[in-house]
Amino acid sequence: MLSDLVQLRSDTAMPLYQQLEQQLENLIRDGTLPAGTVLPAERQLAESLGLSRATVQRAYHTLRQRDLVAAQGRLGFLIQSASPRLHPGMDRLKGFTEEMRLLGKAPSSRILERKVVSDRSIASIFGLPSPASFLKLVRVRYGDGLPLSREVAWYNLSAAPDLEHGDLSGSVYAYLAERCGVPLIYCDQTVEATMANEEECEIFGFAQPLPCLLIKRRSYTHGEVMMEYVEGLFRGDTYSYRLRLGT
Repeated sequence: MLSDLVQLRSDTAMPLYQQLEQQLENLIRDGTLPAGTVLPAERQLAESLGLSRATVQRAYHTLRQRDLVAAQGRLGFLIQSASPRLHPGMDRLKGFTEEMRLLGKAPSSRILERKVVSDRSIASIFGLPSPASFLKLVRVRYGDGLPLSREVAWYNLSAAPDLEHGDLSGSVYAYLAERCGVPLIYCDQTVEATMANEEECEIFGFAQPLPCLLIKRRSYTHGEVMMEYVEGLFRGDTYSYRLRLGT
């Protein structure tokens, strides 16, 4: 219980609301209370700690101002990510690895699934015959060790057969350009709002489903050849895309 994690002192000049706020912030930042955890409602926490509701209300208010928690009505308060939001631009085509480096983050990946498949629905997206072969690659992408996205991607093996046995632990885009000689030229991309499912909550460390951004991308190489179709789920508590629009 949260009341077991909070130790308020009476032998100090620090006000109780400030003690509570600081202890809750420390528990959030050290991961004891991860993003997605629901804190008790003000009255419930006040009763469990033997405090006035006004004391808890003041502590929660400060945490909300710091974007560490969000009000969930009578359900309580939802813990947000303690990490600063990322603001990648959408001004040009770039892969996750390059994007992280531009943001000053160390990129890394964990491959969950890698296999050659024939899928009629995917072939239709690429405009290829049903028996066409694709490399299906499912990865978790990290920035400074924090899981930021889960990607499910399909690659056109007829356009880049070397992908089947290539080292894809790093940037697939770099491998396509440098090893296969088929750099990506442009993409069509959509961004949708969705909720993380049970598997994705486990990957991101969410205690309950949170809003995420689903990015679908179709990438092309020379000659209008579609090379990649990817669906990437990006955690909504960390990502905030930025666009510059001119007149």
